[in-house]
Amino acid sequence: MAGDQKPPNAGGSDDVPSGAGQGWTALSYLIAGMLVWGFIGWLVDGWLETGGIATGIGIVLGMAGGVVLVIRNLGTPK
Repeated sequence: MAGDQKPPNAGGSDDVPSGAGQGWTALSYLIAGMLVWGFIGWLVDGWLETGGIATGIGIVLGMAGGVVLVIRNLGTPK
């Protein structure tokens, strides 16, 4: 019957991906953090002429930020 059907998942903010989806989500957080903050570090290198130090620092900060996001969003079951 039509009344017995479950409505499709709306994809709200409380949804946590399961299985492989969590792995891809974690990987995307880590890669995006490295790319964004590495690029910001590269811009700072060009501005201050620090020879790549700010790029390295940006990549490390991006990885740390990605780990924080993974733990915050995927680390604890809701």
